[in-house]
Amino acid sequence: MAKSKIPSTLQPAPSARSVLFRAGCGREWSVNSADPDLAYTDQAFPECPTCPHRVEPEGGPPFCTLRPVGTAHPFAALASLDLSGLPD
Repeated sequence: MAKSKIPSTLQPAPSARSVLFRAGCGREWSVNSADPDLAYTDQAFPECPTCPHRVEPEGGPPFCTLRPVGTAHPFAALASLDLSGLPD
């Protein structure tokens, strides 16, 4: 059986560029990525277990979502919905 080879240094995808990502707590990381958001699963900071931005999915590890600095929260548009015309 052949062993899979994993490169000792990971190279970013050709379309990846350095992006400044921010967690809910305000910490920032500069990461080479073309992704619109990342999951921070390390949870290495003392306040991570009680952080209000922590997501605890069933069957998976807890994580914090990192979004590029300056982008709106994906549900921000919901704040401007006008629900007054909907039946009760």
